Amino acid sequence: MLWIALHLPELPLEALLRGSPSPEAWAVAEHHRIVACDGKARSRGVRADMSVSAALALAPQLRVRERDAAAETEALLGVAAWAMQFTPNVALEFPDTVLLEVSGSLRLFGGLTPILGDVREGLAAMGFAACLAVAPTARAASWLARARRETLVTEAARIDEAVSPLPAAVLRCGDDTLEALQAIGAAALGDLFALPRDGLARRFGQGLLDDLDRARGRLADPRTFFTPPARFSAGIELLAEVTQAEALLFAAKRLLVQLAGYLAARSSGVQRFMLKLAHRDRGATEIAIGLVAPSRDAEHFTLLVRERLASLALREPVRAIAIEAADVLPLAGDNLGLFPDDAGTPGNWERLIERLRARLGTEAVHGLAARAEHRPEHASAAVEPDERQLKLEFGERPFWLLDAPRPLPEVGAVPSYEGPLTLLAGPERIESGWWDDDDIARDYFVARTQSESLVWVYRERRGGGWYLHGLFA
Repeated sequence: MLWIALHLPELPLEALLRGSPSPEAWAVAEHHRIVACDGKARSRGVRADMSVSAALALAPQLRVRERDAAAETEALLGVAAWAMQFTPNVALEFPDTVLLEVSGSLRLFGGLTPILGDVREGLAAMGFAACLAVAPTARAASWLARARRETLVTEAARIDEAVSPLPAAVLRCGDDTLEALQAIGAAALGDLFALPRDGLARRFGQGLLDDLDRARGRLADPRTFFTPPARFSAGIELLAEVTQAEALLFAAKRLLVQLAGYLAARSSGVQRFMLKLAHRDRGATEIAIGLVAPSRDAEHFTLLVRERLASLALREPVRAIAIEAADVLPLAGDNLGLFPDDAGTPGNWERLIERLRARLGTEAVHGLAARAEHRPEHASAAVEPDERQLKLEFGERPFWLLDAPRPLPEVGAVPSYEGPLTLLAGPERIESGWWDDDDIARDYFVARTQSESLVWVYRERRGGGWYLHGLFA
């Protein structure tokens, strides 16, 4: 087995700050003591485990928030669901560590290095800084990551060498036990390895000895693997209220990367997801993002959200943003050819439709399908866009019909449109529609204007008169 440990040392702070960048110094406190702080605060001398009063004395402009354990747990669960795209064997170590067993995924991803690179890149895109460590046992990998030792141990024989220098604090065994270990000179794990096992068990309990054995691979370390939720839901609370819709894209991108990883883990895609914007005094604004075909491409999701936000006028400032996707659909990966295709990749029709709809509105973009109808104004119908529906044969019919026929004057018994028209083809007689009280009786002609363009005109057989009905491309 081979485990990757993702330790999120700044999770209390990132659960607060990852929605929007801030020029101010920030810190998170619990029981009046600093738990985590950002780089701006550290540059002013603020450190973890410092009292809040001391931190404010060093940095009077420091912004301090109370720790939100629920937000941290939600963020950790989101990272676990996202990480399942690399392996189905994902385990949690609360409050800040995710474990991935990747021995069965190495060939699929091309080795350990590409996996580590993708994990690190994805976590950064979601707004998390992580310490990554690799070891043949979950506990050893977790201890290395907690100690911020980004070590790659791929052989069980090297575990003792790798973990011996680690401080005893990685055991997370309580302050009293750590003080007792310090009192006997056992400041590092290597010191514990050197002590007699029986005496260590008598003084500190068998549990401590079992933990050491599990880390060294001498004792089984069963894990309960994480099960992702059936539907995706994730949100971020913003540091300050946002009044411009486009400013929400930063936080939305964090969530869209998380959504794409969740879908990749399930070999699925979505054809619709909901962007929810929470306000202070009224209900949430819900923005439905629809797709022509299922997808799990984070970059494409981002383009669609950007188009929608660019045309959105906020009714009230936004305090939080969330993304929900209820209908998760199976989506297979793309098939690759055996030989390279020099012709290149054709344009993606579905993505063009989705971007146009995101910018112009769903009702503004549709396909055309032919109907079994002789009357030109009823011979086509608006339908869902489909590339196949554009393969229509018009013959001597124009592609562009006017919304309503336009009356044409007659000059010397000849219809005129920007000058006298020359009739080239016709008449094509159409008499139809008696059954729905919208019957017509017309003689259609193809005509040429003085500027050499072609138009479609007809003469009304009941009452006379010429009309312009269509334009040829």
